[in-house]
Amino acid sequence: MIEEVLKMSTGDKTAVEKLIIEDDLNYIHMVFEKGKGLPLHYSNAVVHMTVIRGKLSISLGDEETRIYEKGTLLKIPYDIKMNVRNENDEILEMIVIKAPGSKHPVKYVR
Repeated sequence: MIEEVLKMSTGDKTAVEKLIIEDDLNYIHMVFEKGKGLPLHYSNAVVHMTVIRGKLSISLGDEETRIYEKGTLLKIPYDIKMNVRNENDEILEMIVIKAPGSKHPVKYVR
């Protein structure tokens, strides 16, 4: 078998699965139930977020919260304050790609 097979969760429970973490690519699968999300932090690479299902509520920098529906791809620059969450009733599922992969640790906002 030449290929490496990786499995993502298929359920509705909150999960952050770092499936590929390499120098040239980070591939992360995220699922958030209503009221869940990531800690407030700064992007540690150029971030590409694809909303697979549900609605993403996100604040970038000091901007107001915006809501993005499934089928949306966001490209977020490096070192931007991010507040990523699910404020809606339906499950939020996303794929996050960082290419090249992050060379910096995540900076959390206190």
